[in-house]
Amino acid sequence: MNIEVRAYTDNDIEAMVTIWNQVVEDGVAFPQEECLTPESGTAFFAEQTYCGVAEDTDTGRIYGMYILHPNNVGRCGHICNASYAVDRESRGLHIGEKLVSDCLAQGKAHGYRVLQFNAVVASNVHARHLYERLGFKQLGTIPGGFRMNDGSYEDICPYYHEL
Repeated sequence: MNIEVRAYTDNDIEAMVTIWNQVVEDGVAFPQEECLTPESGTAFFAEQTYCGVAEDTDTGRIYGMYILHPNNVGRCGHICNASYAVDRESRGLHIGEKLVSDCLAQGKAHGYRVLQFNAVVASNVHARHLYERLGFKQLGTIPGGFRMNDGSYEDICPYYHEL
């Protein structure tokens, strides 16, 4: 497996929508509740500052993706936000690390000064360990900030990384 993270193309949208929807359906990480369609996914991804995909250059298979966009506007427009999704069957292969590392470089390349995550679910320990290993700092904890798929509430942990 030879994974390269690159900018998405229209040819990637079907795989991106599938991978994104897996996370939405799991209901334990993304705030979205509605799945994307090919049409809404095309529009959603086009609205982002940047979208990256993790592709196996040997097979062309897409293993994961991310979106990068402003976290706010105006005087806080220099802070970006991102979301990452890895194919359910490919988790644990360090695809997320490649996506986050590329995202840090892309955030800087697009003129952002800080990458901030608003809502990392406290029980998402693999993501939290990855972020901390890559130099992200936790800002605190928001009690009950995320409604899980089963209706229970989980704490969220905002993180940031200076670019």
